[in-house]
Amino acid sequence: MHFHDDSFFPETQEKQVITVAPYGPEWEVDDFPEDLPLSIEQHVQQAVDCYEAGATVLHIHVRELDGKGSKRLSKFNELLVGLREAVPDMILQVGGSISFAPEGEGADAKWLSDDTRHMLAELAPKPDQVTIAINTSQMNIMELMTDDDIAGTSMRRPELYDTYREMTVPAGPAWVEEHLRRLTVNGIQPHFQLSSIPQLETVERLIRRGKYMGPLNVTWVGIGGGFDGPNPYNIANFMQRVPDGAILTLETLMRSVLPVNTLAIAMGLHTRCGNEDTIWRRKGEKISSVEQVRQLVRISNELGREVATGKEARDIYRIGEQYTSVDETLAKLGYAPNRQPGQLGFTQHA
Repeated sequence: MHFHDDSFFPETQEKQVITVAPYGPEWEVDDFPEDLPLSIEQHVQQAVDCYEAGATVLHIHVRELDGKGSKRLSKFNELLVGLREAVPDMILQVGGSISFAPEGEGADAKWLSDDTRHMLAELAPKPDQVTIAINTSQMNIMELMTDDDIAGTSMRRPELYDTYREMTVPAGPAWVEEHLRRLTVNGIQPHFQLSSIPQLETVERLIRRGKYMGPLNVTWVGIGGGFDGPNPYNIANFMQRVPDGAILTLETLMRSVLPVNTLAIAMGLHTRCGNEDTIWRRKGEKISSVEQVRQLVRISNELGREVATGKEARDIYRIGEQYTSVDETLAKLGYAPNRQPGQLGFTQHA
């Protein structure tokens, strides 16, 4: 990404797109009962409240009535129906870190087959986006957690702590290519959740080889434990490698969320908040997802940067667009073109 002398002026920046993740699948309901919905009606109301506060992208997970994260396709479909009616302008983004268990007796609660995970592309009504991880990696979300972060929560239990400490994200090359193909065929935009520059390089190679042709919406996920940590040098290095035509959101966890989002607002990037990322305003004081959205709107207003409406966010994210060739994709994203046979030297767009 290129920054000019006027890049910090709000009148030269895109309006801010706020993503909210208000369903906190890693928490048990008793960890924050005021802000973790159970029923579908509560899930929908959470979305309405966040939208009215200023969020325009909704990151979706679903809970069963027993408080556990749902793996049922039908449950996600039920929620999507309610959300389409209640917040029609909101970008609906299903979290791709979920796996669905088959319904009926003997349902397997563990990570399922690749084909079953591909069912995300068959949700009905279809979401606008599904997040996708690139390259199988460690996802130890406990590495950056402090004692204060988990005080009084379910994560204090040794068995749960160890589960999250040993968590990995399966996202090998064959699965990624097939998942991108299925999402594209069904008109669902992938949103790339990337932990580091090597994962961004893999995405670039996928594009250069024609495995994905469309807009590039990226979230840098700085949560440590196999991912980048919330270090400003990590952010700056990653930004430098993101092409000019991409849209970049910054994400981290716990009490780093607000400082990192403030950086994003100032630099003309986009933000993510919600109880999936943090439940803390400051040490020992909880903050709801809606309050987090309002906080980002206030900071944006102080800096003079406008917050995007739902329709404006759709334009910024280029929802519904797909490209017809590798050359078109590279040009629109701001990547240099592929080398042609016999071509010497650096490649560049005129």
